[in-house]
Amino acid sequence: MCTVFDGDENIFLALRAGAGGYILKNNSPLKILEAIKEVNEGGAPMSAAIAKRVIGSFQQTENAMPKHALLSKREMEVLQLLSSGLLYKEAANKLGLSIETIRSHCRNIYEKLHVNTKLEAVNMVFHKK
Repeated sequence: MCTVFDGDENIFLALRAGAGGYILKNNSPLKILEAIKEVNEGGAPMSAAIAKRVIGSFQQTENAMPKHALLSKREMEVLQLLSSGLLYKEAANKLGLSIETIRSHCRNIYEKLHVNTKLEAVNMVFHKK
């Protein structure tokens, strides 16, 4: 996309629609020609300012996403049971699963939330810490 519009909405609509890059027309003719060649070679040309806004948007989206959205329905069920004080064996019995399946869900929860303990996971999901 080569345009005069540099608003966030325009940038993201163009990229979502399949634009291979996003440069502004106020670039020099040489820069625009280089961008066309870059797209033709499979690249994704973008000015540094545009790229920074795109990256910033992803970072805001990641931070704004509730942590429980990262977990599957079953992982949330397991975490809720464990947060209520149940042991792995008790949670397994309640859900009709094996203890190893509960352990597997816990490993997945820890990995997705980037935590190391049940307490950290519970605090992150249920106490927004």
